[in-house]
Amino acid sequence: MSARDTPGVLPAAWDGLRRFTDARIALGRAGHSLPTEAHLAFQLAHAQARDAVHLPLDVAGLADDLRGLDLEVLTLRSAARDRPTYLQRPDLGRRLDPASQDVLTRRAGASSVDLALVVADGLSALGVMQNAVALLRPLLQRLRADTVQPWTLAPVVLVEQGRVAVGDPIGLALKARMVVVLIGERPGLSSPDSMGIYFSWDPRPGLTDAQRNCISNVRPAGLAPAQAAARLYALLGRARQMQLTGVSLKEESDEPSVRIG
Repeated sequence: MSARDTPGVLPAAWDGLRRFTDARIALGRAGHSLPTEAHLAFQLAHAQARDAVHLPLDVAGLADDLRGLDLEVLTLRSAARDRPTYLQRPDLGRRLDPASQDVLTRRAGASSVDLALVVADGLSALGVMQNAVALLRPLLQRLRADTVQPWTLAPVVLVEQGRVAVGDPIGLALKARMVVVLIGERPGLSSPDSMGIYFSWDPRPGLTDAQRNCISNVRPAGLAPAQAAARLYALLGRARQMQLTGVSLKEESDEPSVRIG
């Protein structure tokens, strides 16, 4: 319901612009305060964002879904032993715990591969659980259909309490030329379920943000997973051809709703 249609609420002059955005604009006022409906909606969105940050990742369920895509899955943990530690110590989320590092070292193959896929909870396990498989299904279809220059894949790595940079040591250990990290993004007040995609050429510890690319806001109400998969596939092809990622890799598509770099 628009503020203009609510009894006792004085609408903003630009109320009509609300149909173009999920942002909290033109809420109107009731006396000197926000309308009750807008105030309650804000409290609900804030609670949903907090819940998304603390929601535990359904590792077993997500691993089963990934295996359903005909993928080998490794389940690992970062050095952050629990959620409070993860939130207070971002550095621990960027590296694996010793047991996980051992698992990864034992699984690494003798030869290099083109691509390693990493799925991490990040700051919204909800975003990953709702969008990761929806993105990987069309992405894998494209990768597997590329017979001109076939893609070789490492096992998919599922990481609890992971940050973006945890993909770099994973990619290095798996001898991958490139790593893609699917990770839950920091929840906003209208997007508790958003997933980000980060990918790096020649992954190794110490890479900076300038050396990786990002596609953000992957969710049904933002950049649809299937559309994000098409963007990612095109960019991965260019990255492999140019042997680089980061600020030097530019998107050539005219389609909107993607941020690169």
